[in-house]
Parts: sequence; C-alpha cells; structure tokens
Amino acid sequence: MAGGGTGGHVIPALAVARELRSRGHLVRFIGTRRGIEAKLVPAADFSIDWIEIGGLNRVGLRRTMTSLAELPVSVWQAARLLDRARPFTAVFSMGGYVAGPVLIAALWKRLPVVAMEPNAVPGFTHRRLARFVARALVSFEETVRYFPPGRAEVTGRPVREEFFAIEPKPRTAVVTVLITGGSQGSRTLNRAAEQSWPIWKKDSARLIHQTGERAFEELAPKFRASGVAGEISAFLDDMPRAFAEADVIVSRAGGTVSEIAAAGKPSILVPFPTAADQHQLRNAQAFEKAGAARLVLDSEMTGARLVEEVMSIVSEPGLLEKMGEAARKLARPGAAQRAADVLEGFI
Repeated sequence: MAGGGTGGHVIPALAVARELRSRGHLVRFIGTRRGIEAKLVPAADFSIDWIEIGGLNRVGLRRTMTSLAELPVSVWQAARLLDRARPFTAVFSMGGYVAGPVLIAALWKRLPVVAMEPNAVPGFTHRRLARFVARALVSFEETVRYFPPGRAEVTGRPVREEFFAIEPKPRTAVVTVLITGGSQGSRTLNRAAEQSWPIWKKDSARLIHQTGERAFEELAPKFRASGVAGEISAFLDDMPRAFAEADVIVSRAGGTVSEIAAAGKPSILVPFPTAADQHQLRNAQAFEKAGAARLVLDSEMTGARLVEEVMSIVSEPGLLEKMGEAARKLARPGAAQRAADVLEGFI
C-alpha cells in the first residue's frame, strides 16, 4: 500500500487494507515518518516500512531540489522493501509524493500497480505514471480520460458505511449548518463562520463548527458569547452524527466530497486555492455541475456570503432536497470492496 502525507491519502488506503485483510491477505504499507500514516497505520494494526521523500509539486524551489535529490535513494529503498517482502502480488496507490518512489520501484520490478485516484484531476504522481498503471479506480467520469483506454473504471473513494446509512433529514424552521475545514481546520472558513455570527436572524440557524486545533482556543469563547445556537469543537470525533444533523455542509473540496455524496447532503464548497493541480476546484466544479453543491471561491467567502448561500438554498422550495438527491447520485458504495476485487485479480 503506497500513499501518505494526508488523511485523504491514508484513510481510503486503510479501508482497502482492512477489506484485503478480511479476505486473508497480507498487507504492508510504505510511508514516511513525518506523514500522518506514521500515526494512523500502526494504530490500525498494519505493518509499515519507511522511506525518505518530500513533495515535488508546488512546494517551492528549495523543497523541490531536496526531493529530487532524495528520489533515487527513496526508489532504491522502496525496491529493497519490495524485494525483502516478496512474493508481492501488486502495489496499491492512493497517490501523493510518498507513492512516487514506490510506484517507480514497483514498475521497475514489474509488479502491477492499481491506482485509486479520488480527485477529478489526478495528482502529480498518478498523472505522470498514468500510462504504466495496470488499473485505475477513479471517482469522476471525467478522470477516466487521463488513463489508457480500458484501464480505468469509476468506483468512487472508500467511505465509511455510516455515511451511506444517513437518512434524509426532515425540514425544520431552524437550519443546521456544519462548517468543517477538515481535521486541520480552515482559516477562511473559520473567519467566515465568525463573521456570520451576528448576521444570522434570531433562532434561524444552528451551527456545528469544526475549527481545527490551532483556532479552537481563540474561537470557542467568542462563539459561546455570540448567542448563536450550536456547538464548536477542535475536532469532531463522530463526523457521521454531525452529517446526519446538518441540513447544509460548508466545506473544503478535498476528500470530504465523497462523504458528502454518500450522505446525500447539499453543500457549499470552498476549494483550497493552493491545492496541487487545483484538484479541489475541479472536485467542486463537478459537484456544482451535477446540481449537488454551490461553489464559492476562497477569496469570495465571507460571513455575509456564507449566510446568503445557506439561506438561498433553504428558502427555495424543494432545492434542499433536490441538491441532496443530486449529491447521493454521485456516491459510489463498495469502493473498498471493488479495489480488493481488482487486486485479487492479479493473484
């Protein structure tokens, strides 16, 4: 299993790894000690081996030069790890800079590579090595064209079953808005949420706000003093519960979009402007095109815009339900199982 650095790379790979393990297969990860895989993979009771590599795409000249210098060594390290743990059947990749050396080593060793690409535009690693992968498992129809004909299929991204089990929420007089910038939080969304507090009409809204650790201590006392109904936390341990309570979700447009689709929730997506290859913008555009989301650019998101977008969705008869249905149509259940099926096909 190759792919790390962020939860968006590691969490779906863990879902596939669990499915493979339940079928009796041995699974090992390759990652870096500074990525989130160093915490999540051992916690899930999987073995992990280490290489040293940094990013290459939009990371600045100094980091790029360092990563280029590390690349030959990291490919050699990955090749030795693959040799040491033979017989390997295949390498599964979620992309990201960690996957690059592993995929190059796997191709050198003539091992089949199965790439899962959750974004509308493939990341740097998958895009550069697209013609060499044995199979590509993607989340959007428009992503198929980046891979050789006949090698890509739309499977979606592995999402916990709890999200698929969320029932449509009955309408009430108070709109519940979930605001989340992911586990690390978002300065733009945190700022917009704070600006929105005095704008909401009395008893019209309830907010569930995940701020991230860095902003929580500053925002929490201000929120409690604002008089706005709801809850604020650094991290939401039970995200499916928060999704179930929400009428509208305000979010970045990374891996969360798969959970939004699974839950069938209307959303306001604010793409992270410096995301590699603008993949968050492309994700948000795909959801907007399907009628499942409103897209607001990072530079345009303010408290007033947040309130305006939410109220325009809930005030138009039937729109909330229509957007939720459109989001659900983008969901792809069984992605982890399908990935395991494909990998088993190389045994």
